[in-house]
Amino acid sequence: MNWKERLKHDLEPVLASADPRGRLSAYHDMPYSIFHYPPDVEFDLRSELDLLATRLENAGKRVTRISLAECLFSAIAAEGYSAQDMLENEPVTGVQTMVDTIHSILESSHPLVDLVAAKLPADQSPTKDVVLLNRTGALFPVYRSHALLEQMKGRLNVPAVLFYPGELDGPTGLSFMGALDPDPNYRPRIF
Repeated sequence: MNWKERLKHDLEPVLASADPRGRLSAYHDMPYSIFHYPPDVEFDLRSELDLLATRLENAGKRVTRISLAECLFSAIAAEGYSAQDMLENEPVTGVQTMVDTIHSILESSHPLVDLVAAKLPADQSPTKDVVLLNRTGALFPVYRSHALLEQMKGRLNVPAVLFYPGELDGPTGLSFMGALDPDPNYRPRIF
């Protein structure tokens, strides 16, 4: 089944249900799942997410979309840099230094988990809210998304889906952008 069919026929009915948490995850403290898709369909996925959000809202859900790219750029800007600054400095500092710098910003100075949590509804309702975390590819190769999901435990109490550009490897393994070695330890359900 291709990614569009999985989105429409597998994931959407779960998100539209009265209380999606039990079908999204087997863990009560992790009411979220991962939807994997080929990295080369990013723009098509964004269009489909617009349609999905509209359908869910028409079904009575409050949809919050959180762009991890916007969170990344916000963290960089808070450090006094722009994405353009990073691009211009990378040839001088080297790729690994740039990766390490951005990773440090997202882990310590302006933790990605805090930036994401700040965008969650203040009055989270497990039966009303759905959170869609997208633009995950912007984190490549500086931040592994499983770290974000682990840190969201206890902070995210509503159904959520991380849209993951990568390849499925076995039942619980994912390869970020299809480029990194598969991480076989994803605990959330993978659609």
